[in-house]
Amino acid sequence: MRRWLKRTLIGLFGATLLVGGGLAACSHHRYGHGSWPMSEADAAKLRERVIDKASRELQLDDAQRTRLGVLADAVKAQRNALVAGTPNPRADLQALVAGAQFDRAKAQALIEGKTSAVREHSPVLVTAFGDFYDSLRPEQQQKLREFMARGRHGRHGHWQG
Repeated sequence: MRRWLKRTLIGLFGATLLVGGGLAACSHHRYGHGSWPMSEADAAKLRERVIDKASRELQLDDAQRTRLGVLADAVKAQRNALVAGTPNPRADLQALVAGAQFDRAKAQALIEGKTSAVREHSPVLVTAFGDFYDSLRPEQQQKLREFMARGRHGRHGHWQG
């Protein structure tokens, strides 16, 4: 894989964690509690909560908030593409080691499917993240970098929502 592609994929993964942390981590749970799937209505409410919180923390204007919404949608589309065709990822991984030998062909097929999904959806995600980031003022960009440096839980617990 080309070096720039690897770097892009790593950067996209970081962006996905930043904006989609709340959406992706909680999308299969009701706000992180319980074990039933989240409805589309609940997912929409959570998306708005995450965007509201990020908007307050970064003091976004309306145009920046709109770009953040586009980014959240792109993250969701990327996540949906990654999980498509894999209703039970744990079972897929367990199937690789179910026999006497590791199923290399099946593992490679799984990886190629996920890589293809990333490759197909990454231009939209890169554009959305670039548009959002470039719309931020320098002090907002700095604050975003600080959030990213602190990691998922921030300084005093979850800042995502």
